[in-house]
Amino acid sequence: MEKANAKDYLGKEVTVEIDRQLGTRHPKHGFMYMLNYGYIPNTVSGDGEELDAYLVGEFEPVPTSNGKVIAVIHRTNDDDDKLVVSKDGKDYSDDAIRALTEFQEKYFESEILR
Repeated sequence: MEKANAKDYLGKEVTVEIDRQLGTRHPKHGFMYMLNYGYIPNTVSGDGEELDAYLVGEFEPVPTSNGKVIAVIHRTNDDDDKLVVSKDGKDYSDDAIRALTEFQEKYFESEILR
């Protein structure tokens, strides 16, 4: 399968399979997920796994959700871009996205693409 270009998903509706639900801990690193976090099925990203996604606008743990891709967190020191998916299609500022994803993204250098 060809590597997905995360930027191609901007503005598109996607389904996110959540494998790290809001409030759970990372199995290896121990930090808590402050958002539902998952992947887009049938895609491949730079790390060889599915394209990862943060789900914003959902405040309960969920197994799956649909939403609109409002931004891409492009990691400049890691080949593993992250989609930012808004459940209700609402836009979030770059500052809000940074604050919401800081629990994990603080370990990486990145830029937010629109």
